[in-house]
Amino acid sequence: MQNGTRLVCCSFNTPIMDQVLPPILILEFIFGLLGNSVALWMFTFHMDIWKPNTVYLVHLAVTDIIVLFCLPFRADYYMRGKNWIYGDVPCRILMFLLATNRAAGIFFLTAVAVDRYLRVVRPHSRINRMGLGYATLVCCCIWAIIIAMTVYLLTYSHIDLHGKRKQCESFNVCMDFTSNSVWQKTLYLLQFFIPTTIILFCTACITFQLKTKTVDSGGRIMAAVYVVLSVALVFIICFLPSTVSLLVVSILKAWYNECSYFEEVSLAFYASVCLTYFNCALNPVVYYFSSPAHRRTIRQVYHKLFRKTLQEEERGPPSTSIRPYTVS
Repeated sequence: MQNGTRLVCCSFNTPIMDQVLPPILILEFIFGLLGNSVALWMFTFHMDIWKPNTVYLVHLAVTDIIVLFCLPFRADYYMRGKNWIYGDVPCRILMFLLATNRAAGIFFLTAVAVDRYLRVVRPHSRINRMGLGYATLVCCCIWAIIIAMTVYLLTYSHIDLHGKRKQCESFNVCMDFTSNSVWQKTLYLLQFFIPTTIILFCTACITFQLKTKTVDSGGRIMAAVYVVLSVALVFIICFLPSTVSLLVVSILKAWYNECSYFEEVSLAFYASVCLTYFNCALNPVVYYFSSPAHRRTIRQVYHKLFRKTLQEEERGPPSTSIRPYTVS
């Protein structure tokens, strides 16, 4: 139900998806929480000097941790056969947080790529001389844009009744067009295509810089290439499938008005949306390539644990002395 008007929306029984998606969501929750918690710990206690790039990564990690706690509720929803039992207001908050996380992940990853572009391709730009205050202002502007684009999700119900089930979805395959649905799909597509164009531009420029430079002092350019490639990898794995699926749904709606034509593509879309949450688990890869302190700390912990394991294996099991038993 949207804007007080009952819409004719399609509903499909998806027993396979209801069985497969919950364990995937739980794994995303576990690995994402572990990776982002370690990242925040390293940023807080093992990074002596913060740079603008660090500020973007910290905001990204905090956003991921907040939204990760939504995933168990999403897993419970699918385990119940797409039946939401927690009421209307929690459903609105959940949809808002999930949409906010997608937008924040895209925007802050784009900010990381642009920062690497400016440092490598435009090293004399005035922006590079600006400090943490500038980065904080950029983050505030990003958050203002994100909230302005997603706050409308809190203004109407996302629960759709299908028999005894209450589905909680921000996207439904409905035969009618509403202002909210058009706005939502437009934002969803623009949030992917505009940042992707920027990231591809940054990647091309940094790669060209690497090829034209005869000497890469300190491996700075190669490190920037790794950063933008890791950002592009997150985009391709997490955001591209759901974007393509939504495009296919939109194209089919222009030709067909019967639910039978949308069953397979609807299944593909909802499955690909779960890949969007996977960015919470993949973002620590970006942290690793973006921050030398992050890489250094991980290597130190790894070598410390690895050396400890080797030493324990070399010692072998503790020896026990056998004292002879005498009978007096």
